[in-house]
Amino acid sequence: MKRVTRRNFLKKSVVAGLALGLPKLIISAGQAAQATGPNSQVRVAVVGLGGIEVVGGVGGRGRQLINLLQKVPGAKIVALCDVDQAILDHSVEQLKAGGEAVAAHLDYRRVLDDQTIDAVVLATPNHWHALGTIWACQAGKDVYVEKPFSYNIWEGRQMVAAARKYHRLVQVGTQRRSSGVLPPAFEYLRRGQIGPIRYAHALVYRARDGIGKVTAPTPVPATVDYDLWCGPAPKAPVMRRQLHYDWHWVWPTGNGEIGNNGLHVIDICRWALEQNQPPPRALSIGGRFAFNDNGETPNTQIALLDYHPAPIICEIRNYRQGTGADALGKYRNHDRGIVIECEGGYFAGDFTGGAVFDKQGKQIKDFQDGRKSEEVETAHMANFIAAVRSRKVADLHAEAVEGHLSAAGCHMANISHRLGKQTPPEAIQETIRANPALSDAFERCREYLRENGVDLGATPPVLGPWVSYDARQERFVGEFADRANELSRRAYRAPFVVPQVT
Repeated sequence: MKRVTRRNFLKKSVVAGLALGLPKLIISAGQAAQATGPNSQVRVAVVGLGGIEVVGGVGGRGRQLINLLQKVPGAKIVALCDVDQAILDHSVEQLKAGGEAVAAHLDYRRVLDDQTIDAVVLATPNHWHALGTIWACQAGKDVYVEKPFSYNIWEGRQMVAAARKYHRLVQVGTQRRSSGVLPPAFEYLRRGQIGPIRYAHALVYRARDGIGKVTAPTPVPATVDYDLWCGPAPKAPVMRRQLHYDWHWVWPTGNGEIGNNGLHVIDICRWALEQNQPPPRALSIGGRFAFNDNGETPNTQIALLDYHPAPIICEIRNYRQGTGADALGKYRNHDRGIVIECEGGYFAGDFTGGAVFDKQGKQIKDFQDGRKSEEVETAHMANFIAAVRSRKVADLHAEAVEGHLSAAGCHMANISHRLGKQTPPEAIQETIRANPALSDAFERCREYLRENGVDLGATPPVLGPWVSYDARQERFVGEFADRANELSRRAYRAPFVVPQVT
């Protein structure tokens, strides 16, 4: 396979559409370059702080990013923004207690109106990622946007186009791209030290609880501007127990676990395979088992992203009946990270360390650099700040187009799931038996569910169809094209309309 450098690929990236913007401050391409330089301070606004007392102890990504920014020399947090006044006040007071005075905004557009702000860090729910990024680019601000890069494929293309048109630095929060372990490991594999790569396995075996069941709308907290919270998404009643965080598991605002943690490992698999386009087709097998809640996205999913010559298989496992350490199972002795299968062995690990093994499981070579996950995340944020200073897109470890391509694979898998239907497990196995790796993943998943009290015979999984994507046309093609393309774009509420960008 011909090697493509990040720099050359970014130069060749072309995305089409029509420009439209709503923030008060619109900066033309000729005006876009700011007065940042190698020694200048980068003034940052953090947008979307996350729930404080979320059931399950999750959330608060924006506050985590504040902690990272405080460790990056040359970055100065000057503003915070959140649609929940209580959460906003809490974070403002925390910074004030540490001697940092910041502006506070409920409405993101007020952040964009402030010409002294150089960059925004977006940790909003997924449905705000595209509009938040595009508006910032139009306002002459650089962007660090959390994963998944986009809520849908069409939005991802517009985000890349905005970065190009307005000459902005846009980094996605796929922190594994700043790993010191993975580049040498991938180079070792690409040199064919253990034979050609056959396929890549992305693992997310992470236990979660259901989000509970409601039969009537849950009141929106009085401290929340719900119109701003919904933004581009439909303004519908909240049919779940809590507003914050659990938006991940309903389709109008989230992309499920594959778009949440699955994206991280899919991204580094695609990196290992040097695939610089969406997969030509994708298929999903999965369901939402045992939770009996208001969630809609799968809590168990196997996605095949059919890259050639080596595909990616992503396994999502969220349901666990017991509390045992191995209740979710393992693959190649791992329950998270990646396994790159080669003809003569495999690499297994993640962004903080890994090793190469032969076909008998004997370790051949170790890859470690001693850094902890928080250090890698800090390095990723520092890389963004450094690129804002250098004004060199190629300096970014996870530039916009990388975020778009990896998110596209997740979106394709979810579209396959949403177009699928419940199918008896024997019929699924017959359908996929020509693919040994996929068949093995399904049988292992079936056994894991059986051990956790889920009988797929009684509760059949959803078998999605193959959905095919033409990267040149940037649209789905084939039998399910019409329905797939409908799911790749949404209707928007004025004035929160994601624009088409040329």
